[in-house]
Amino acid sequence: MSIETRIKEFRCWIKRAFDVAVSALLLAILCPLIFIISIAVLVDTGRPVFFVQTRPGYKGKPFRMYKFRTMKDLKDENGNLLPDELRITRLGEFLRSTSLDELPELFNVLKGDMSLVGPRPLLMEYLPLYTPEQMRRHDVKPGMTGLAQVKGRNLLTWEEKFELDVYYVDHWSLILDFCILLLTVWKVLIREGISQEGHATMPDFTGSDKT
Repeated sequence: MSIETRIKEFRCWIKRAFDVAVSALLLAILCPLIFIISIAVLVDTGRPVFFVQTRPGYKGKPFRMYKFRTMKDLKDENGNLLPDELRITRLGEFLRSTSLDELPELFNVLKGDMSLVGPRPLLMEYLPLYTPEQMRRHDVKPGMTGLAQVKGRNLLTWEEKFELDVYYVDHWSLILDFCILLLTVWKVLIREGISQEGHATMPDFTGSDKT
């Protein structure tokens, strides 16, 4: 085994140990808050309390991601779901604006599906749309927060987000993770970059120019 491989494995071990320690501590501290939010979602939106969706993880491998449910299943006369901005509840808007809807992802981090910091896990149907360079965002585990989230979040274009994701893959360090986590707390407090105008978050990704 080469020295480079040993160094890479050690760095991955350090990152995983950090993820486990911090996510376990946060779950222990935030357990009462998670319980209160669960009751609030149950009363406001009904069952299920959690939104569970398959997302691509490390190397694109699917995993089930957990979030608090923020939208109702409202449909049009043809049985199709209404746009997100029409289905999101007032409680859901608050949970999203404060990022509290993402607290259940701590269980994903503890399980090893996600990391505290990394490119955000997007939709499975986006995988065929990525350029080879954009696909490199899956060379690390997805994160609860990431470089794109503290550099503009949903005010960025998809291409800008993916550039930041790949930059993170190439420049990862514990110091960078720590800085991103601190900046995430600040961004949550000022509620910056939550959504683009006219969308609950931002428009769907339909692919970049691959020429």
